[in-house]
Amino acid sequence: MRADARRNLDKIVTAAAEVVAERGVNAPMEVIAKRAGVGVGTLYRRFPDRHALIAAVGDHYVHTMAGALDEAAASTSDAWSAIRDFVAWVAEPGRAALATALAELPEEAIADREEFARTRGRWVEQFDALVRRAQAEGSMRADVGVEDLIHLLNVFTCHPDRLPAPVAASPVKYLGLMLDGMKAVAATSPS
Repeated sequence: MRADARRNLDKIVTAAAEVVAERGVNAPMEVIAKRAGVGVGTLYRRFPDRHALIAAVGDHYVHTMAGALDEAAASTSDAWSAIRDFVAWVAEPGRAALATALAELPEEAIADREEFARTRGRWVEQFDALVRRAQAEGSMRADVGVEDLIHLLNVFTCHPDRLPAPVAASPVKYLGLMLDGMKAVAATSPS
């Protein structure tokens, strides 16, 4: 792919992610093209329909998550801090809005795509390794797994409508409180 074509593709997908976060998956294609600074014809040459564009946005989202997890792990010396940083990053309002919009789609629209599944599998493995490292360092409860964190992120970012309004309005705060309960010092014996 030529460099200018790659730049246009990146601009379109990034703009689409922003517009979908703001307006949902049914945002007008014209608005996406305008945000990307390209003509509607250019957008349709790259993405013949909304489904193809939204699938690319899903791929972009999961690649961005994998990159953020890499960055969180590389920027801190301990795994617990990396987990907290990553969880806070995922729950930031713009990213959470995109996750919410993408969650409205049928699962096969994104999750069944090979690229999405491969990248998601990679970041889940990375996240799991970080959780196991935090447990080995003694900072995270041994009875908490990566799936527990993924379920929490899913509820807080993909389905905020299932949360009480004050909680949905402050996902970073409440996820932080829940993470505090996952610290090794918070572990209690079952009664």
